[in-house]
Amino acid sequence: MAYAFDFASVLEYREVLVDGTLKTLALTAIGTVLGLAVGILGAVSRAWKLAPFDRLFAVYVEAIRNTPFLVQLFFIFFGLPSLGVQINEWQAAILAVVVNLGAYTTEIIRAGIEATPKGQIEAAQSLAMGRAQIFRHVVLPPALLKVWPAICSQVVIVMLGTSVCSQIAAEELTFAANFIQSRNFRAFETYFVVTAIYFLLAIAVRQVLIQAGQRLIARRTK
Repeated sequence: MAYAFDFASVLEYREVLVDGTLKTLALTAIGTVLGLAVGILGAVSRAWKLAPFDRLFAVYVEAIRNTPFLVQLFFIFFGLPSLGVQINEWQAAILAVVVNLGAYTTEIIRAGIEATPKGQIEAAQSLAMGRAQIFRHVVLPPALLKVWPAICSQVVIVMLGTSVCSQIAAEELTFAANFIQSRNFRAFETYFVVTAIYFLLAIAVRQVLIQAGQRLIARRTK
């Protein structure tokens, strides 16, 4: 018997899809801002060997990069409450995204910092600039500009990875898909639509980040 497609049964839940999409974007946005902050701190600590933080970040990076994101999420959501740390599903999801993205961007940004020509730093020192001023005005903007495409790709990877947050009942896009499919029993149509949404989100987020990098970071390097 030929299969009769019924995408209308999915579109009946368009408000659920929109809500899940917005929550996925919000989770990605918050995780990106905080994750980049962690990544910058980790990168400067490792690149400039600021003890003892360089060793702490080295252990942190290796631990996160060599374990699955889902296990990290479960550890935060199920493990921390066992230690008396009360955390809800959204707090756990945000923390997991920040921790994961922070580890990867630490290494990405560190590569950019280490690629900074020593002559630029020596020139800044000759102008009596302090270490913080050198980092803020001479080192960080060019470093970010060099590695920005890699950061954009990593953010998109993390955004797509947020789909596993549905496993702890965080109501993002995949959670919405599971909810819709449990109501209309149209698995093919439901996940086809959600796959298309993720595809469009990935393209849109990457383009927004690239444009933001060109406007904000490139302007500071001039």
